Amino acid sequence: MTPDLSRSVPPLPDIMVAPNGARLKKTDHPALPETIAETVTTALACARAGAGGIHAHIRDREGNHTLDAGLYRELLTELARVVPEIQHQITTEAVGHYTPDEQIRLVRTVQPGSVSVSLAELTADGWNRPVHDFYRWCDESGIAVQHILYSHDDLRHLVRLCSGGEMPATRLQMLFVLGRYGQGVPSEPGAIAGFTQLLAELAVKPDWAVCAFGRSETACLRQAERLGGKIRIGFENNTINEDGSIARDNAERISQFISSRTLS
Repeated sequence: MTPDLSRSVPPLPDIMVAPNGARLKKTDHPALPETIAETVTTALACARAGAGGIHAHIRDREGNHTLDAGLYRELLTELARVVPEIQHQITTEAVGHYTPDEQIRLVRTVQPGSVSVSLAELTADGWNRPVHDFYRWCDESGIAVQHILYSHDDLRHLVRLCSGGEMPATRLQMLFVLGRYGQGVPSEPGAIAGFTQLLAELAVKPDWAVCAFGRSETACLRQAERLGGKIRIGFENNTINEDGSIARDNAERISQFISSRTLS
């Protein structure tokens, strides 16, 4: 089937907020959104602060990460109503709980305009027919897939798949993840170069962004912009401003980052 290029896939926004993620809760920061209403309110505040998109996780009644298609549809409906001017991206993050089949089922059911997918998670059982068909279906359906890449090896894997024709490479979007959550792995601005050097092996120029953990988040994101990339910022990865203070909310993280541009 020929890809439906008539369904426009928007580029990644320059700034995408990741306001909650899968792990932190209100006990970690009271302004972290857990409900759909809180997430929508946060999206609106972040849009006003300068964000062009939201990478949204949803939570169940106990505040735990879930890949519930019904809840995602409800969230996307509310985001479209309240803050239609920004990009709305859902996640398939497994968090050690969801299988590749369950991740694929979520996207096929919700059919979002944009989704983030970890290549390592989805290929945990190998490059099989369901995975191959999923990526082809997303491309043919005009669904923007942002490939989450946790290491240089992840990117090498993606390059091989694209070069071999297994992975659609018409509209590549990526996220380079610097550091690790809760593992004491630091986020270093210099690590971005290891990713960008591999991009020359692709036949097309990808649309890429960076996220980083902890207090060095701002420095890493500034370096990403210097190198021509975009950024994902927010409480999913970090609640600390560059000066060491605890951010009031996600919107403050965005405002602090935008202000830091003039100081770098």
